[in-house]
Amino acid sequence: MDTPTLISIIAGIGGLAFGTIIAFFIIKGANKKKTEELLKKAEAEGEVIKEKKILQAKEKFIQLKSEHDKQVHEKNKGISDSENRIKQKEQQLNNKIEEYKKKELEIENVKKDIIDQKEIYEKRRQDVEKVHIRQVQQLEALANLSKEDAKAQLVEALKAEAKTNALAYIQEIMEEAKLNASKEAKKVVLQTIQRVGVEASVENAITVFNIESDEIKGRIIGREGRNIRALEAATGVEIIIDDTPEAIVLSCFDPVKREIARLALHQLVMDGRIHPARIEEVVQKVQKQIDEEIMEIGKRTTIDLGIHGLHSDLIRHVGKMRYRSSYGQNLLQHSREVANLCSIMAAELGLNPKIAKRAGLLHDIGKVPDGETEMPHAIYGMKLAEKYKEKPEICNAIGAHHDEVEMTSLYAPIVQVCDAISGARPGARREMTENYIKRIKELESLALEYPGVLKSYAIQAGRELRVLVESDKVTDAESDALAFTISNRIQTEMTYPGQVKVTVIRERRSVAVAK
Repeated sequence: MDTPTLISIIAGIGGLAFGTIIAFFIIKGANKKKTEELLKKAEAEGEVIKEKKILQAKEKFIQLKSEHDKQVHEKNKGISDSENRIKQKEQQLNNKIEEYKKKELEIENVKKDIIDQKEIYEKRRQDVEKVHIRQVQQLEALANLSKEDAKAQLVEALKAEAKTNALAYIQEIMEEAKLNASKEAKKVVLQTIQRVGVEASVENAITVFNIESDEIKGRIIGREGRNIRALEAATGVEIIIDDTPEAIVLSCFDPVKREIARLALHQLVMDGRIHPARIEEVVQKVQKQIDEEIMEIGKRTTIDLGIHGLHSDLIRHVGKMRYRSSYGQNLLQHSREVANLCSIMAAELGLNPKIAKRAGLLHDIGKVPDGETEMPHAIYGMKLAEKYKEKPEICNAIGAHHDEVEMTSLYAPIVQVCDAISGARPGARREMTENYIKRIKELESLALEYPGVLKSYAIQAGRELRVLVESDKVTDAESDALAFTISNRIQTEMTYPGQVKVTVIRERRSVAVAK
């Protein structure tokens, strides 16, 4: 690189002064003429570079100033917009304040108007009260009756009118219900009863075992009574041997045990060998025979009724019912009758007759428990059915047929009604004379408690109560009310089979039925 070029470069980079200094030192080593030329050239180039740099600096300054002005203008514009918005909001706020002041003034005016109207109303109300008091006083003076007395008479008149209307309405509803429902209900029940009928039996706590001669009594008693003690211990039955000719009494509340004792005695007497070891052997044999017979009876019953899939333990309980009676009615025959009644009634009502028949057969299963139980027979039977996976509607029908649990299906009232039909059928059950007389007296005494009743008679074995009233003390409307009241009270306070018809006799008869 030659010297002039180097000087130009240095002058461009460092500026004119620096280039001049550098050139000065370089020129020292060169010849003087070249030095001066180079110096002039360097100065000229330095001026050009200087002007160029100044021009660039001016352009840069102008550009920066333009950008700054633009930013300042934008900021000023934003501030102006904000000031305008603030002014608008301030104007809106001022307008709202003006509106509020106007509304406040209007409210004050309305308040004044209301106060004025209230004063006017209060004054008019006081005037009306004064006029009302004067009118009431005039009416009391004219009628010679105080306000309280008139109100009491009006209330009594309204009560009497309402009572008469209510009785008439009740009578109308009852008559309408009878017209609409009685015919079909009677048809279903009568058809059900007519299609089923069974024999009745008598329940006893004793069984009489007949013997050919009194000599056998001694053999049954044995030496020092060891035979009779062994027999009683093996069977659980009390054996009564007294002076009754050719008869031995077997006493026990469990009919199955009595039957085992009877059969065991029969075999022992026929065989002739009567001693403790033989007694125990025969009793065990008879026990096994009775168990097989119970299962056979249960199976035959379910087959006869067309009931399938019953658990073997439930079949055994059904067979045990053959040896149990309730109120003089054989329990198995009663259950069969109820099962058939339920099936027929369910079919008449459009329900499943098989489910109804199954529930009817099992409804009294709790009366033949395997051991002692404190539960009511309906609850025990329901739990027994639940244990062996019977359907919920069947379990509920068993438990609810004496209202121990709430009814949850239509089969429960069917079982309850059919149980009542079977038990209330004439001759189906025997009733103790004392209980019968007590119920008759309670019926007659209940009717005699009401004023105006002259006499009362319970007739038709307590199925109807006839009440004679004094015609001068009891009106026709009151006789209707009396029949209705007595029937309701009988229904809520007394326990009775079937239904009791209450007939009040005055100048005409008013009849109501307690169902």
